[in-house]
Amino acid sequence: MENSTEKRGGMNRRVFVTLFFCSFASITGVGIVVPLLPVYADSLGASGIYIGLIYGSYSLSRSLLLPFFGRRSDTIGRKPFIVAGLLGYTLVSLAFVYFKSVNELIVIRFFQGIASAMIMPVVQAYVGDVTPEGGEGFNMGMFNMSVFIGLSIGPILGGVIKDRFSLDMAFWCMGGLAMVAFFLSLTMLPAVALEKGAARECMPIPWRRLLSDRMILGLFVFRFSYTTCIGIIWSFLPVYAHDAFSISSSRIGVLVVLAIFISGLLQMPMGALADRRNKTAMIFTGGLTVAVAIGSLRWADGFTGIFLANCLFGLGGGICSPTHIALTVISGNRTRAMGSVMALMTLAHSLGMLNGALLAGLVMDISSIRNVFPLGSVIMAAGVIFCGISIMRSRGLQEEQKVRRAE
Repeated sequence: MENSTEKRGGMNRRVFVTLFFCSFASITGVGIVVPLLPVYADSLGASGIYIGLIYGSYSLSRSLLLPFFGRRSDTIGRKPFIVAGLLGYTLVSLAFVYFKSVNELIVIRFFQGIASAMIMPVVQAYVGDVTPEGGEGFNMGMFNMSVFIGLSIGPILGGVIKDRFSLDMAFWCMGGLAMVAFFLSLTMLPAVALEKGAARECMPIPWRRLLSDRMILGLFVFRFSYTTCIGIIWSFLPVYAHDAFSISSSRIGVLVVLAIFISGLLQMPMGALADRRNKTAMIFTGGLTVAVAIGSLRWADGFTGIFLANCLFGLGGGICSPTHIALTVISGNRTRAMGSVMALMTLAHSLGMLNGALLAGLVMDISSIRNVFPLGSVIMAAGVIFCGISIMRSRGLQEEQKVRRAE
């Protein structure tokens, strides 16, 4: 029995390390080019709404297929989707090199969204499968570092590569990293038969039932609000910094990466804190900090103002994101539908990115891009309040159910 437990523990560590590096490599590759796309599309003559569509097409295809891939990974296994998605990322990277029009960029991003739908929710569900009870905040915070570090390094590399070489070289680098991640997942992850897959022992839970769970619904709305703010920043902060203040690509890369880097540094300590402290309070604190930060971009007067606002945004994200993912893992284990719950949260992420990109594009065309940032602040504050109330009501219902079962 002890020998079996040791083998399982060793396998879990190998799976975790493999997923960490696969996530890091794929996210870094995407981070290299995504911040460059708005300025690239702008140079091709794209209007604000078309820049929004370049980002939105990715979120649209991702949103349509996330529920399908998340649920299927609960029933047939995680590895096939991770491997196929990373191969898709590699092929899409090559397409960026050979297709150059605005309409073609929209189509390429649509297919990139399909590949993404196979990867992140399934990878996160896999990590949730091998995370011990009581360590959700620390373990998921540690894994989230792969995302935040990749997103931190990627934009800086992308800016440097574009300035010193070319945009096509940035696309080639993205493809190379995706290919490395593909081979790692293919060779290092155990066969499907050896996955934990507890959810495969029961029938899939209907989506309506999952969304009727107050905690899951609250976490969904919070993730949507938070990523709406990220969508606004990623889609239009580069254009804002370039057009309003003539900031270079390399410095834009630093601005985009700053909030992500700070959040990444805080993932493990805040995750460990979330395992011991009130998670609802941390959601409130981090979320409201994000709301203040994005609103302050409206009054930025140059590089320094944007720099300080992004530092504050990163601090807020570092407090609330590991807490959010810890509660998501707890909900996935409680409902025995880890893949489906992770898919819902990634769906909220995609819808938020889509909402942020399209809102920013519309406001930019109608009035001024500066006016988008206060709108993001209002959306974030509303999401925080709704999530906090939902979590407290959910816990009240769970306590009531425990009392009834005891009686």
